[in-house]
Amino acid sequence: MLIQFAPIVLLIVLFYFLMIRPQQKRAKEHQAAISAVKRGDVVVLSSGMVGKIVRVEDAEVGVEIAQGVTVKVVKSMIADVRTRGEPAPANDGKS
Repeated sequence: MLIQFAPIVLLIVLFYFLMIRPQQKRAKEHQAAISAVKRGDVVVLSSGMVGKIVRVEDAEVGVEIAQGVTVKVVKSMIADVRTRGEPAPANDGKS
């Protein structure tokens, strides 16, 4: 009887290590990045818009998406945090 359940148990363990555990790790890293945002950081929102943080509150942040245009965004809608230290790609046509 143990031999019949061994493949099922093996599949469950494999599923945990290949799918559930990496997803939990990514979620923890994302939560840490969101909680560490500060004024001046460049962020990418879940809608794809890129903006600069101008105000940080408990559950919301103010994001400047264009010069003089600031929107209030819920922190959980930040998809990626690009800090000030990262270089911006060049937009010139020389390369």
